[in-house]
Amino acid sequence: MNYKKINNLLGWLVGIIATITYILTLEKTTSWWDTGEFIASAYKLQIVHQPGAPLFLMIQNLFSNLAMGDNSRIAYWMNVGSAVCSGLTITFLFWTITALSKKAFTSLSKSEKLSEGNLIKIMGAGVVGALAYTFSDTFWFSAVESEVYAMSSLCTAVVFWGILKWEEHADEPGADRWLILIAYVMGLSIGVHLLNLLVIPAIALVIYFRRTSKITGAGIAKALIIGVIVLAIVLWGVIQYLIKFAAFSDLFFVNQLGLGFGTGATFFALLVVGLLIFGIWYSWKHVKPILNISLLSLAFIIFGYSSFTMILVRAKANPTLNNSDPDNVFTFLSYLNREQYGDEPLIKGRYFDAKPTDVFETGNIYRKDGDKYVVAKKKFDYSWSHSTLFPRIYSDKHESYYREFLNLGPGESPTMVDNLKFFFGYQIGQMYSRYFMWNFVGRQNDQQGQGSFTEGNWISGIKPIDNVRLGGQYALPTSEKENAGRNTYFFLPLILGIVGAIWQFKNQQRDASVVTLLFFFTGLAIVLYLNQTPLQPRERDYAYAGSFYAFCIWVGMGVIWIADLLSKKLNAKNAAIGATALSMLCGPILLASQNWDDHDRSQKFLARDMAKNYLESCAPNAILFSYGDNDTYPLWYVQEVEGFRTDVRVVNLSLLSADWYMKQMMHKVNDADALPINIDPEKIKDGVRDVIYFSDMNIPGHVDIEDLLQIMLSDKQEYKVQLQSGEYANILPTKKMQYKVNKNSVISNKVVPKEWEDAIVDTMQWTFNGGIISRADLSIMAILANNDWKRPVYFTTTTPEDNMIGLDKYLVSEGFAMRLMPVALAAEGQVSGPITDVEGTYNNIINKFTWGNIAHSKYLDPDSYRYISMYAGNIFGETAQNLLSMGKNVEAKKLVNNAYENLPKRTYLMSEAFSYTSLVDAMYKTGETAKANEIVQRNLKFIRENMEYYMKIAETKPNLEFRNMRFGLAAIQNYQQVLTDAKQQDLLKEVNQIFETYRPLYEAANQ
Repeated sequence: MNYKKINNLLGWLVGIIATITYILTLEKTTSWWDTGEFIASAYKLQIVHQPGAPLFLMIQNLFSNLAMGDNSRIAYWMNVGSAVCSGLTITFLFWTITALSKKAFTSLSKSEKLSEGNLIKIMGAGVVGALAYTFSDTFWFSAVESEVYAMSSLCTAVVFWGILKWEEHADEPGADRWLILIAYVMGLSIGVHLLNLLVIPAIALVIYFRRTSKITGAGIAKALIIGVIVLAIVLWGVIQYLIKFAAFSDLFFVNQLGLGFGTGATFFALLVVGLLIFGIWYSWKHVKPILNISLLSLAFIIFGYSSFTMILVRAKANPTLNNSDPDNVFTFLSYLNREQYGDEPLIKGRYFDAKPTDVFETGNIYRKDGDKYVVAKKKFDYSWSHSTLFPRIYSDKHESYYREFLNLGPGESPTMVDNLKFFFGYQIGQMYSRYFMWNFVGRQNDQQGQGSFTEGNWISGIKPIDNVRLGGQYALPTSEKENAGRNTYFFLPLILGIVGAIWQFKNQQRDASVVTLLFFFTGLAIVLYLNQTPLQPRERDYAYAGSFYAFCIWVGMGVIWIADLLSKKLNAKNAAIGATALSMLCGPILLASQNWDDHDRSQKFLARDMAKNYLESCAPNAILFSYGDNDTYPLWYVQEVEGFRTDVRVVNLSLLSADWYMKQMMHKVNDADALPINIDPEKIKDGVRDVIYFSDMNIPGHVDIEDLLQIMLSDKQEYKVQLQSGEYANILPTKKMQYKVNKNSVISNKVVPKEWEDAIVDTMQWTFNGGIISRADLSIMAILANNDWKRPVYFTTTTPEDNMIGLDKYLVSEGFAMRLMPVALAAEGQVSGPITDVEGTYNNIINKFTWGNIAHSKYLDPDSYRYISMYAGNIFGETAQNLLSMGKNVEAKKLVNNAYENLPKRTYLMSEAFSYTSLVDAMYKTGETAKANEIVQRNLKFIRENMEYYMKIAETKPNLEFRNMRFGLAAIQNYQQVLTDAKQQDLLKEVNQIFETYRPLYEAANQ
């Protein structure tokens, strides 16, 4: 039989199966998190957040052309791009498994003919392992969205497959071209993601095994050390220090020689190219093969890395999305080093309770200023009172979590034992092992796990084991049982992988050590390097996809172990066929059947529709302040790609504290005018007024923001105070701020509804709610001072109050955005949230808002269903109640029916069950009794079953679900009142029974 032909055909077949699967289940538009930014930036070749992914953006830009001018389909085709990359990854995984498996039955130097049974075993291993990874939880999630991880996985797969091809042909002339290919792909992969570089130590081991005549422990250790050194050279030497040397060359050429910006960097680049050319020529001329292949590999890595020139070129074009504006070599260096995000200590660092004992200077930060580079500010570091080697519990922001996790009392200092306990218990246990078990044992639900036994854990489906571990699996509510994210594999994929590893270690110790090294460096080594703090904003399993890739090699080899076992009873051919069929059932088929429902995003549109709802809540030519990733990135997508409401200027407050972003806001983009900040950019450039500290000058009364801006922006000595360092700095002299309102301007610009014009205040007064003034705070104050109500100003409803400088009492809800209005409609202390423009909100809900198909989607992810509480309570419920209080019963009835049609027909969270009470009350009052009863029955069942579940858990884990139980108790009381008013006696009897059951909890909570 023709091994090569079968191997090629089956490799392409499993890749096609994977690609079709991903295309069928991919999201047709943008997703949550980074995809909105990536799609928008790829479409117009713009600059994404650090450290960038230029090659990814350029390739995705090619896929965008398949939309054929239909901008609403651009996201779909970019998601297809990820699906294709993922399908190719599966193809290369298949060929990797078959290449490794084949070596057990043939030698590299000979071409023995494989028996039919062995051929089936090898191909079966490839199919099972590749398809197991196809349907695995983590990889499938990344495969169906326009994110870097699918393309990064492809780079990893190609590189690992490439080293096996080199190994196969190493004795042939020109075989080292495979090493050059590997180096080039690695260089290219830097323009996607750095995860691919972690394959280098495994490559070093393959080369050592293939080239050495005698394998020794010392030789293996030396090869590993060399591999790690090469990894370090690429990771720091090529990626960072090449640019750093270029930067300081430019500094010398510009500041010392008086030449133009970029001349020093160009000279350095030419010098590097020249040295490489000379070195390659010298190694060829003097027959130094190791030097030759090393220099050629380095040259191709740098050549691949050159994709980052796209960042510099496009930054100079000032695109709409231009993160960090890396238009010169120093800002580019900062961009690559991710300096915006800070550093985590790796070798030595503080404990979370340590206090600084000394501060010392570590370097300069440069900026372009005129025709020179100048020092913008200094870099500093600290000596600490309480430090350690291998620091794992270092973040003072997470002290309370550390203390709870480690059972440390107030004031009790942590020790190295605590440090290691957190490392093994949280960083390895929670942030790696849990993810590993998700993929090969099962997943409890789709809720993000923050250390709770009821969220995001792994389960097997074998209840006795789960009962011991979780203490609550035997009392599952219906909502948990029906959760599409609940996937049980009964340990079967894990067992396949373990027996496959046993088979390989028994028959291929060298190759097994290589796969183990790949498994380690793409898994636990990342845990060591990332040194993650607790309470991450999202699950981070995507970072470990390479480790799960390596384990699926062993899952495939489990076929061969089973075949060997069956061959004791069956002939070789039938044993191989039986092993393949059994493994398919226990691996890919089981994984696909369990994971399909919660990985099918084909009916999801909420990320896009939420962004449109934010924009539709805004009047024309508005300024919209957003805050988080899931607010901002979808907004960027719908404006930049779909061209939706480009008149609204979206301003991300978490970026607005950066000088480059504040400057960008002073320029028009698309159809949106520049922000009326009117501050000289020289006064807020990097290193100048990065922050302004509050220093109470005991000024009586409130101070006009115009005067405060003058004080904070003045260069006059009289407006500054001397710091302990001896330097003089601007300050905020009072937190009591005010702004005199031009009523004529408010009325002429239709800032407030006509019926509210009598409520316009003469002066807005508020208290600043922070300790420092950032550039974002300065910008908001300047906009208010200069705008004179010509442009509407909004904040998204999800923007934290801390970022509103104290203006929250003047914000009026118009749906998903709150408009700044100078009105006083309620007495002080009578309103707990923003006032609502009822008619405006009603019009938006009925005529403008869309709901992402959440009522009909077969599956909603947590990032989507967490919004339902807002929809049911704030958007629909409160608006309906306000309409009823205004006597607009017809409109209220239309609104509650709209809610019934557009909200899901199931309950996801306890907070959601609580939020529905105002909506069902409005349903009863408008005569929609049957619909209200349906929702109440559903929510009461959810509350009753989940409260019982939480009580079972509390038997072994007291207070674990305290927050959810408080929501449940509050919901019960609310439903008692609503059902009493609606005279729904049967349901009232049920809710009273629930209340009596948990009355002791209610009384304890209110003591």
